[in-house]
Amino acid sequence: MRLVFAGTPAPAVPSLRRLAASVHDIAAVVTRRDAPLGRKRVMTPSPVSTAASELGLDTIRTDRLDTETSERIAGLAPDLGVIVAYGGLVREPLLSGPRYGWINLHFSLLPRWRGAAPVQHALIAGDAETGASVFRLVPELDAGDVYGEIVHRPASGATAGEVLAALADEGATLLAHVVDEIAAGTAVARPQQGEPTYAAKLGDDDGRIRWDEPAEAVLGRIRGVTPEPGAHTTVDGTRLKVLGVRGVGDDGPRLPPGAIAVRDRIVVVGTATLPIALDRVQPAGRPAMSAGDWLRGLRTDTPVAGS
Repeated sequence: MRLVFAGTPAPAVPSLRRLAASVHDIAAVVTRRDAPLGRKRVMTPSPVSTAASELGLDTIRTDRLDTETSERIAGLAPDLGVIVAYGGLVREPLLSGPRYGWINLHFSLLPRWRGAAPVQHALIAGDAETGASVFRLVPELDAGDVYGEIVHRPASGATAGEVLAALADEGATLLAHVVDEIAAGTAVARPQQGEPTYAAKLGDDDGRIRWDEPAEAVLGRIRGVTPEPGAHTTVDGTRLKVLGVRGVGDDGPRLPPGAIAVRDRIVVVGTATLPIALDRVQPAGRPAMSAGDWLRGLRTDTPVAGS
């Protein structure tokens, strides 16, 4: 088939590479425009844009699938549109333009966690499993019939970044299989079953650690917001990024929520239930360091982590 692929971030790249290596023809890649990154705000192409250039594919860089872009895509006469985390809505008449419409690789087990940040919300909520789904794109958000899905059980302590990287690879295989089935006329889509939940884009406040929550909820939040938007707290009025944590089991006395102590040379922080261990942190304006080195540099004997 003749495909148009739309995607932007790194998790979309495995799908693009897998389809580029298939028997299908990618007529064009649609991705968002170059964006300023880093402290120096250097204009940087998206990961999908970089991959498309390496693959020698024609690229349409746009932040909106507006009338002009829709007409360009329609002029390519695609059989199928494929979208993986593009970051924009596909509306009519573009939605029904390709002969077989559009399909979307989404990183959740639909209808759970429709929306922009499914993996992050799954970890914050403490879901034991997540996955990826390929579904038919419809006007309603992530609501189309599902062609196929895979189940993924995150490893203990896995962050959102790590889970998303695994799903990107596993999902690319699923996506390529569905595209082959659509080409062969054997694809079957089923309606989504169950009550939808929604995964809005995360903001800075989502990364704020709530030490008055149970330990499992604290660990889930930190995992879910790592690497973006990042977990953080304040100590003595100074912002502290929390880069690495782990549970410490049920040994030893509990600490009040937010209280920081050293036990067996491990820096621990109290929660509503069990303490958790801080492994690696980054104080404001300083490089990342071990929690022990950070604590030794504080000027207070009784530090408390707050909101």
